[in-house]
Amino acid sequence: MSVIRDGNESDPPLFFEQHVFCCTNVRPDGHERGCCSEKGSVALRDYMKAQARTLGIGRLRINASGCLDRCELGPTMVIYPEGVWYSYATKADVDEILQTHIVEGGRVARLRLGLRDKTAPR
Repeated sequence: MSVIRDGNESDPPLFFEQHVFCCTNVRPDGHERGCCSEKGSVALRDYMKAQARTLGIGRLRINASGCLDRCELGPTMVIYPEGVWYSYATKADVDEILQTHIVEGGRVARLRLGLRDKTAPR
């Protein structure tokens, strides 16, 4: 069953306007699918949190996530409520996602992951 938020008066106000889930999953060394943490996702997530604070972005939660099941494309993140997925690798990528997606409400086409992507869009 799918639930659609329709502004029902009984629904509580949103605590966070957006959630960013950054995969920080760890797999054994040499795993065929790799993992986001070996590609620097923990440091990049920490950087994203610090930058969001520096920019004064409110009502945003940046979480560490377990496996998002797109290991080959990592590091990966997904932003809700939009459900937009990104592959990112640098602090500059994080800065662009924060500014373009979170602050301006746009999308970073060059980093965005499609439903059937098998390789990172870099």
